[in-house]
Amino acid sequence: MTTSAPTPLPSPSPSPPWALLAELTHGCPLHCPYCSNPLELVRRSRELSAEEWGDVLRQAADLGVVHTHLSGGEPLLRPDLAAIVAAADSAGIYTQLVTSGVGLSAPRLSALVSAGLRSVQLSVQHADPASSDRIAGKRSFAAKERAAALVREAGLPLGLNVVLHRDNLDAVDAVVDLGVAWGADRIELANTQFYGWALRNRTALLPTRDQLSRARDAVERRREQLAGTIELVWVVPDYFDGVPKPCMGGWGAVSLTVAPDGGVLPCPAAGGLPDLDVPNVRDRPLEWIWNSSPAFNRYRGTEWMSEPCRGCPRRETDFGGCRCQAHALTGEAARTDPACALSPDHTLLRAVAETPRSGTTPYVYRGPGPRTPRSSRTV
Repeated sequence: MTTSAPTPLPSPSPSPPWALLAELTHGCPLHCPYCSNPLELVRRSRELSAEEWGDVLRQAADLGVVHTHLSGGEPLLRPDLAAIVAAADSAGIYTQLVTSGVGLSAPRLSALVSAGLRSVQLSVQHADPASSDRIAGKRSFAAKERAAALVREAGLPLGLNVVLHRDNLDAVDAVVDLGVAWGADRIELANTQFYGWALRNRTALLPTRDQLSRARDAVERRREQLAGTIELVWVVPDYFDGVPKPCMGGWGAVSLTVAPDGGVLPCPAAGGLPDLDVPNVRDRPLEWIWNSSPAFNRYRGTEWMSEPCRGCPRRETDFGGCRCQAHALTGEAARTDPACALSPDHTLLRAVAETPRSGTTPYVYRGPGPRTPRSSRTV
């Protein structure tokens, strides 16, 4: 199927963004098979400098951004991370570090806090150390446990981010117990979104409907038990529910992503869409990119939609679903997201979701070369 894309239509000035995902690097010590980074990772030599990031953050603040996730890859691989945190803080932007925890030490965290770091989100693969290391493609559970303790000792809010899939959905209760033990304030239980490396590993990662049902019930039960103590967030699995998610709150609606090389995207996965003509902060001001660039206006709002989205009462709620998922499943980014039960392509997704799954399937680990831990060759 060939890719088609609508011509961007003139539109009124969009509301300003409030959130920025700053992907400081694609370098990472882990090799998670569900990583949303693109298959072609940005080389370290092409990354924005700390000075360039400082300029991006000042422009973002002028545009209206008040919150940034400092992410990657692994942002701790940037020796100039404290300078980037300080630039965001001086611009008046709230900073959250999104990290694997590998490489976080007390002196490093102290420097980041002094620079203005406000909170930390720690990735967790599983509550069982061996399973966690296997999924991450590297022995890292102990480093995560140490990182969580350091964050709590520093008095920062701690969130855990857990990407859920076939190999850890049955451990949701144990993951929540882990968050309680580590002193987390918030646990985000995010069912895998199939882009980048996750799409390549879909056969290995896709759960069963029964697994999802059990996990959802467990989350509701734990929410009742932990009410008022820990926030539990359940990110729905749109391969199964028949209702598409409003990706990023709508294309170019509330947030933007700046990639390590300065490319600016409406969402982290949008760089994989063909013919998007991704703008770059090295070439254009962020204000022009947000308000006027063809890339940000292509699927903004609802005027670009065709049926069944155009006449759907949910069009202002889900905005036709995810453009990246529509492209991944149909070859056309402008089509209704097949996650929607009303999509003419919904049978494509249902065929994948309902395929019987049993046994184990090897991961293709993120990054170049084999990354399978010596202790486990299959998952």
